[in-house]
Amino acid sequence: MKGPGTVSIVGAGPGDPELITVKAMKRLREAEVVLYDRLISEELLAYAGPCAELIYCGKAPGRHAMPQEDIHRRLVGYALEGKRVVRLKGGDPFVFGRGGEEALALAAAGIPYEVIPGITSALGAAASAGVPLTHRGAAASFACVTGTRCHGDRQPVRWDLLAQGVDTLAIYMGVSQIAAIRSELLRYGKPAQTPVALIESGTTRKQRTFTCTLDDMHKLAAAVKLSNPALILVGEVVRVREQLQQFEHQVEVYYGS
Repeated sequence: MKGPGTVSIVGAGPGDPELITVKAMKRLREAEVVLYDRLISEELLAYAGPCAELIYCGKAPGRHAMPQEDIHRRLVGYALEGKRVVRLKGGDPFVFGRGGEEALALAAAGIPYEVIPGITSALGAAASAGVPLTHRGAAASFACVTGTRCHGDRQPVRWDLLAQGVDTLAIYMGVSQIAAIRSELLRYGKPAQTPVALIESGTTRKQRTFTCTLDDMHKLAAAVKLSNPALILVGEVVRVREQLQQFEHQVEVYYGS
């Protein structure tokens, strides 16, 4: 009797298809079924096996193509059929990617699985915009934070601790709550003139990067119609981008796509 197949929970990286890892690409080429998310590049899907079944299960704000529980059932079901399954997720599966939930569902069903990490958006988008997350003399720590739990959540983001205890904040999924995030950080003592970078579609050809201060970031976001996917970087390291730009006319600088 044929045993169960395997599931690879794979991080595709922050957007640029060339930033996927070699191991992740190998699994994609071997896959018989690929369940992929909204921000996965079509260029990556083209590398899937010629007979692979491609299943879209992306999530946009307020619009989910497939409930998370259905994704779990499909992963288990295809594996029980003996197939090689890839769950292809943007960024890193274990950084705001719900990869942990999927791993738990597979483990509970006795399905062999592996997790292949990817470059998460904080690393990819920051590098693509020319902003180091840490920098000697400016930042010795950084935190990746979700921006969607400002109000009403039983476990809200501890902006009081983050405002004073972390040098660089990389805020995911914060566009819709940017005014509330600003208010919380100011409330807990983050200086109003702290530099901010707003990075939309980081590492892709559609990337847009804007800099401002914490005090006016919500106004700038509205003025430029900032939209998801976007990363908000808060911290003195944003000034390094300005310093790098002063030299760009003298040397060839490449940050990303």
